[in-house]
Amino acid sequence: MVSKPPVGDPVQDAPQVTPPQHAAAGLPAIGHTLRIAQEQMGTLRTARTLLKVNQKDGFDCPGCAWPEADKRHVAEFCENGAKAVAEEATLRRVTPEFFAAHPVADLATRSGYWLGQQGRITQPMLLEKGSAPEGGERYEPVTWERAFAIIAEELRALGSPDEALFYTSGRTSNEAAFLLQLFAREFGTNNLPDCSNMCHESSGSALTETIGIGKGSVSLEDLHQADLIIVAGQNPGTNHPRMLSALEKAKAAGAKIISVNPLPEAGLEKFKNPQTPQGMLKGAALTDLFLQIRIGGDQALFRLLNKLVLQTPGAVDEEFVREHTHGFEEFAAAAKEADWDETLAATGLDRAAIERALEMVLASERTVVCWAMGLTQHKHSVPTIREVVNFLLLRGNIGRPGAGVCPVRGHSNVQGDRTMGIFERPAPAFLDALDKEFGIVSPRHHGFDVVRSIQALRDGEAKVFFAMGGNFVAATPDTEVTEAAMRTARLTVHVSTKLNRSHVVTGTRALILPTLGRTDKDVRKSTRGGKGTVQFVTVEDSMSLVHASRGNLPPASPHLLSEPAIVARMARAVLGDGSATPWEEFEADYATIRDRIARVVPGFQDFNARLAANPGGFALPHGPRDERRFPTKTGKANFTAAPVEYPRVPEGRLLLQTLRSHDQYNTTIYGLDDRYRGIKGGRRVVLVHPEDAAALGFADGDYADLVSEWTDGSDRRAPGFRVVHYPTPRGCAAAYYPETNVLVPLESTADISNTPASKSVIVRLEESASA
Repeated sequence: MVSKPPVGDPVQDAPQVTPPQHAAAGLPAIGHTLRIAQEQMGTLRTARTLLKVNQKDGFDCPGCAWPEADKRHVAEFCENGAKAVAEEATLRRVTPEFFAAHPVADLATRSGYWLGQQGRITQPMLLEKGSAPEGGERYEPVTWERAFAIIAEELRALGSPDEALFYTSGRTSNEAAFLLQLFAREFGTNNLPDCSNMCHESSGSALTETIGIGKGSVSLEDLHQADLIIVAGQNPGTNHPRMLSALEKAKAAGAKIISVNPLPEAGLEKFKNPQTPQGMLKGAALTDLFLQIRIGGDQALFRLLNKLVLQTPGAVDEEFVREHTHGFEEFAAAAKEADWDETLAATGLDRAAIERALEMVLASERTVVCWAMGLTQHKHSVPTIREVVNFLLLRGNIGRPGAGVCPVRGHSNVQGDRTMGIFERPAPAFLDALDKEFGIVSPRHHGFDVVRSIQALRDGEAKVFFAMGGNFVAATPDTEVTEAAMRTARLTVHVSTKLNRSHVVTGTRALILPTLGRTDKDVRKSTRGGKGTVQFVTVEDSMSLVHASRGNLPPASPHLLSEPAIVARMARAVLGDGSATPWEEFEADYATIRDRIARVVPGFQDFNARLAANPGGFALPHGPRDERRFPTKTGKANFTAAPVEYPRVPEGRLLLQTLRSHDQYNTTIYGLDDRYRGIKGGRRVVLVHPEDAAALGFADGDYADLVSEWTDGSDRRAPGFRVVHYPTPRGCAAAYYPETNVLVPLESTADISNTPASKSVIVRLEESASA
């Protein structure tokens, strides 16, 4: 029996707090996860669905991009992956009757959690502002033909193609992403912002400059073979739980693990692997050394480690540096200036901890550094990641087994979308290949990323916003500015499976286009087979492995279209007979899309044949990893030198990082608990060191408004947060997003990558009038 969605919106600003729960990650999740899955899907559907997650003949988990080994477990999913699947495969439905009962003004008062719990959207819906008295406007059902006609009408009415924005979520398949960027460029714009702009854009910027390719250089086997794994600015236990199994295997083979993070995280303290009897009974302590660093101090830490390596006789791989790198002398001169006192101030660490880390570094012949948002969302993120690359280059730890860079992507196909051309600053070679294949002329000027897209809407430079998945309004910074910008659009379009905040912050006209999910079976009429055939799509994981994804459930509604079909029909409606691109063929048979990808995107030669021959997928070429070939401007891996930066916080202020709860994936909220941190029944909490809280006049359990301060003198306020005493570094605090996105100024971004600096927000705490 499947429960009904919640009737009311539960109070979320009065959480219960127990002492931080640094219990073993893994085992306690089983019952909790199955209960959530059964509530959403029922018992039989739960079994039928979860046993197909991440299997070679199944579907790719819609959660994170962590790869699978060739040999799969029967239950090849984690706790949050199971929650993501349950949310998508739910039996709950959002019908036209639901929208008739809920004006948009009512939906706008609901939490993101409540909206998501209502279920799958079943039909295309249209909102016309001014169609009813104020406060009474509702989404109404619309035919697919009318929906595409509205999009065509609005796009054709633009003064320039660059007044349109085409956003892509990391869940979008390779096939849909390729079609969307093809349509956008045939239409005439490179305005292709995507979720990479908000997460690993800093990684791509740093890696492209230093090693020539903006992707990680390691495989799962490299992790298993490593002597030392440094996990910096990442919480695998919540955000990439299946990574814990890889770390456990590495530990069993003798690897050491250093965790560099402002907060202690349960998954790295102890992991009880539910997939093995021994793991369930005993568990494994993963971290050998925990460096509890101050927020934003990572560049200073790696710079000092590099200085100490340079000072150690025989520690530098001189042959590798001589044969494969450029810029060593300038880098070495900068590294030698690293200062112990400045590093201790920037990091909050003590000298003994850094010296212990150095011992582990020097004892390792094969080192991997993994990182995520804790490194990428600061003003100085790109220099920080360059310093990590310097650290690995010094000892030859790129391009050999058991070593390399490992940026851990947070969404299932965010890396694949970029490979397919979803990028506002495309390489000329990619556009040349695209134009040659399709006989079009792609624009060469750069388009807008996420931050520039919001600014363009705000400033009247953009008028149509189209989103392929995601929850743009909740994912982006400066919430009030972003929402005001979205409301200036003439048309907002969201291709979605479920309701979210973005559906209630709309332009003058708004469309919701319901689409198939990863779990849904996709049957199309095939130009090759004649009869309807089951289609599949492909994705690329965080380690450059490409594989198929096949849904196995009947679609949530007969009115749904797949993402490739939506793009193809939109393209036909907008471009008309002037387009020679075979959009109908692409909609009918996704293999024809892959044939074209094979001729445009390097590494995808014989795409369909390789998928057929390799059910587990195939690896894309990676010059630095495969042959120590570095496709940079110098033809070598580049050492870099940059001034050491770290946030300076005024007296009486704290440095806030935004983060996820354990019952959350990106902006999707699965529940209101965070059992690893002892939070129950709410999300409006701010984690503060007890001594900092006392100095600011707040006891544990008091309520505070969080007020961020920006360089232009402006303030932003997030009211009613419960102060929770927590073992953070002194001067640092943490709170969940998207509730705290309102505090991140739109102009506060990383140099070069323009990624929002959500991990270094200067805030003050003021006594709250609400609790």
